[in-house]
Amino acid sequence: MNSKRELPLPDHYHRRKVDQVWRVPYQDRAQEARAWADEHDIQPAGDDERSAALILIDVQNTFCLPDFELFVAGRSGMGAVEDNRRLTEFIYRNLGKITQITATMDTHRPLQIFHALFLVDAEGNHPSANTMITHEEVKEGKWEVNPAAVERLGIDQAYANRFLHHYTKQLAEKEKYELTIWPYHAMLGGIGHALVSAVEEAIFFHSISRHTQADFKIKGGNLLTEHYSAVGPEILEGPEGKEIAQKDETLLEVVKTYDRVVIAGQAKSHCVAWTVSDLLDQIKTEDPSLADKVYLLKDCTSPVVIPEVVDFTEQADRAFERFSNEGMHLVRSTDSPLSG
Repeated sequence: MNSKRELPLPDHYHRRKVDQVWRVPYQDRAQEARAWADEHDIQPAGDDERSAALILIDVQNTFCLPDFELFVAGRSGMGAVEDNRRLTEFIYRNLGKITQITATMDTHRPLQIFHALFLVDAEGNHPSANTMITHEEVKEGKWEVNPAAVERLGIDQAYANRFLHHYTKQLAEKEKYELTIWPYHAMLGGIGHALVSAVEEAIFFHSISRHTQADFKIKGGNLLTEHYSAVGPEILEGPEGKEIAQKDETLLEVVKTYDRVVIAGQAKSHCVAWTVSDLLDQIKTEDPSLADKVYLLKDCTSPVVIPEVVDFTEQADRAFERFSNEGMHLVRSTDSPLSG
């Protein structure tokens, strides 16, 4: 089938625009996609004899563009932009091989445990962005939950502070990252929450040319826990053992359903690493052989690096090495992971 070969890049795609925001001209792209499918004999996704899913982790403006809140620069300084150039070209070149695209979207509001407004010190000052809140500091009373915030949310102040103590302790015991006060980012309804325009355009072009529907998975709305992983948040229970969140098996079902699953996105050290880690745990419980279906695009993801503050490169690399040792494949976007 001709649609299974590697395809050229369509004329509307411009590599220099991947770091910009624009309105995707849907009607024009739809007409072009239909003509592109006819020209290159691209068949509907439902006709695929060998199915492939592409999972995109948080490929949003807030993480992927230099002028936005949490740009994932990596050590190169332009990490996410370079990643998304390769990712967008991977989508276009493999348009006839990708059956399904699933995109996760980090989604937040101002009053959440990892935003400055949620916490105060003894003088009523909020922590600055990128502050790491340790369990020891919470025990010593350096930080507590902002009374005005929890009152507005209808949460009891005493419970909120018990929860903060429990939460930071659980993070330490589970060897997760310390509670991080992130800059306000991925705000629901804001432009930072949107997908990168070049990637959104490629997803839309794929949907039209292959007669299929992309799936969008919202994550990160729980007020009381960070939610790096698309499989589930960092903490699932409160101090009295009451459930506050659940794991999700959506991505596990993707792995079980499709012959190959390719994963890319941001950031390698956080949302990608924890998503893949949780997914791997589910796979090992369900059927360890499923790990062989998973391909990680190592050149389409970068770690969080904040110069003179923190560098998560080594943690990210160790995580990916573990995934490889557990049976997943580390590949580049140019390695043709969907061939064969």
